[in-house]
Amino acid sequence: MKISVILGTRPEIIKMAPLLKILQENRAAFFTLHTGQHYSYQLDKVFFDQLEIPPPKYNIEVGSGSHAEETGKMLIGIEGILKEEKPDIVLVEGDTNSVLAGALAAVKLGIRVGHVEAGLRSYDRTMPEEINRVMADHISDYLFAPTPKAREILLGEGIGREKVFVTGNTIVDAIYQNLELSRSKIDIESQFRLKPQQYFLTTLHRQENTDNEERFSSILEGLSRVAQEFNQPVIYPAHPRSRKIIDGLASPPENVNVIDPVDFLSFLQMESNARLVLTDSGGVQEEACILKVPCVTLRDNTERPETVDVGANILAGAATERIVECAEAMLDRNKDWANPYGDGHAAEKIINIIMEAKDG
Repeated sequence: MKISVILGTRPEIIKMAPLLKILQENRAAFFTLHTGQHYSYQLDKVFFDQLEIPPPKYNIEVGSGSHAEETGKMLIGIEGILKEEKPDIVLVEGDTNSVLAGALAAVKLGIRVGHVEAGLRSYDRTMPEEINRVMADHISDYLFAPTPKAREILLGEGIGREKVFVTGNTIVDAIYQNLELSRSKIDIESQFRLKPQQYFLTTLHRQENTDNEERFSSILEGLSRVAQEFNQPVIYPAHPRSRKIIDGLASPPENVNVIDPVDFLSFLQMESNARLVLTDSGGVQEEACILKVPCVTLRDNTERPETVDVGANILAGAATERIVECAEAMLDRNKDWANPYGDGHAAEKIINIIMEAKDG
């Protein structure tokens, strides 16, 4: 069986790394196709280096653009490579434009599709990611749901029971595999001048937040108030696009230290040692839950409701006062919640399912 792994962003690289390691160790016939949706060293190549996974055989270098521009360029580039390589199955992960383009190009060529992290729903169709994951789920042949709740969502949408598998989430694999490595290589005190449990960590990148100046300013004011209220700085590793927007604001946020993006091992250490995480990232909600770090989600909804259900996360939206209230609530919460995302063997389960299907 020949396998194609299609990815394009930092979260996809991290979550697909455990799969790529198993494929490499088993000397399987596979290749990685990178769309180039993330293209700077700090958002891309450094992750292949740190996670010790093979670099992509192909990179179509799409870069940034509108959703139509990105997806259209990806479809054209991916189709040409798939026609030449003729894989038996394409694996995609998550909810990006790379996922939609990869799944759509493959299915139209009659190639089977496996969707890793299937069944997530925010039920907010204004989010581009929601459109991507719904469409990817409904054209995939194998749907690897991270939790029983995700499986029930897929079955409720009429997807065949025989296509859906509960595997856990590969982010657990990635964290378990790399947490000790990050501790041995990264010293946050000397490299970032941060003392454990004496700072808050934030990530903000989603368009519904950053492209709405009123909403973005309200969130940044909330972060500034949180820093002031609890007398600890907020550290914000910002995507270049987000930083450009911040620089253009009339009133830059106080007590919010905006820094350049950091590599995965550095972020893992910053995250695991933070007193509180405030984020609009789905992946960071999962990571904080696994690492037992309280999380405040700066959105009105989440496709990771399991994190809220177990008590690891709370939805704050964008209102300044609500952000402060939610931060206080999470800081008072016990960190005894259970990890809902599996035992760290999701990648192994996914590969086994694919190989058993081949043998069958």
